[in-house]
Amino acid sequence: MKQNLLDFDPAALTAWFAEQGEKPFRARQVMRWIYKSGESDFDAMSDLAKSLREKLRQLACVQIPSVVREELAGDGTRKWLLDVGTGNAVETVFIPEEGRGTLCVSTQAGCALDCAFCSTGKQGFNRNLSTAEIIGQVWWANHELGKDADGHWPVTNVVLMGMGEPLLNFENTVSALRLMLDDHCYGLSRRRVTVSTSGVVPAMDRLREECPVALAVSLHAPNDKLRNVLVPINQKYPLSELMAACQRYLEKAPRDFVTFEYVMLAGVNDSEQDARELLRLVRDVPCKFNLIPFNPFPQAPYRRSAMPVVMRFRDVLAQAGIVTTIRKVRGDDIAAACGQLAGQVQDRTKRTGQRVIEVIA
Repeated sequence: MKQNLLDFDPAALTAWFAEQGEKPFRARQVMRWIYKSGESDFDAMSDLAKSLREKLRQLACVQIPSVVREELAGDGTRKWLLDVGTGNAVETVFIPEEGRGTLCVSTQAGCALDCAFCSTGKQGFNRNLSTAEIIGQVWWANHELGKDADGHWPVTNVVLMGMGEPLLNFENTVSALRLMLDDHCYGLSRRRVTVSTSGVVPAMDRLREECPVALAVSLHAPNDKLRNVLVPINQKYPLSELMAACQRYLEKAPRDFVTFEYVMLAGVNDSEQDARELLRLVRDVPCKFNLIPFNPFPQAPYRRSAMPVVMRFRDVLAQAGIVTTIRKVRGDDIAAACGQLAGQVQDRTKRTGQRVIEVIA
């Protein structure tokens, strides 16, 4: 079987070339062709020796997941469904904005965390994506959309907020991050690459040491009782441990704040009292809040908070000096909005809406 070069981060690719009797600069040449030029055909890599091109044809390939379906929303958001084999598919979403293009990348097929308000978790966990399957989403989006008139790729920001919990696929996620950051590959700033986690505390500490990028934490509740229901991993890593991990992460983070994501659920976590409790929770953590309107999916036990409620909630946080934004809903007409990915799958979990409502009450 040929070696997929997308599975190697820069150090691993250099080591592989050494095993083939090639010097380190050859790995850098190939990385520039694959990532900066978007080239997958070794014959087109014109500054490689003919003998090396022949060797690469025999031993290696540049292979991304095949695209099953593409959808385009009215606001310009694009969603691709990618086949990752063995009956699994993942979704990748590109969000165009003035001056930047953000790609929302998946790291797992399905998700084991079963957050109560997220449709992705309803399909259960299938498997981790390989490095090639993660970075291949960036490669595909850039290749499909093409460079602009100035020769720049359209993906300027990457958020690992798609399907799955990135920090439960740590090794492959970090390898993909290194490719995004390396100057011979995409050369993205650490500030422009964001890992979102539901709060896997030990892995947050590892990320801080090995590859610190911008951090977003899916918070969604101001206390352990409610968060145990909405984000079940809280039962293993409660809020006191999570807040301490956020403080530690900021010691080496490229940004001087953590972004807390907070989905607004009507009558569940959206009261002014909830907002004031949040202020007490995060008082020692430099942070920003991103309030996310709940995006419904079939059989969801929740409703979206009314906008006046969301604005009052925002005002409580903002008046205390915390920068607070309300996320604009993008791509919801093609089920590409936050929490909607893979929203049409059958619920494979044991959770029921009735049970959630009873525990909250």
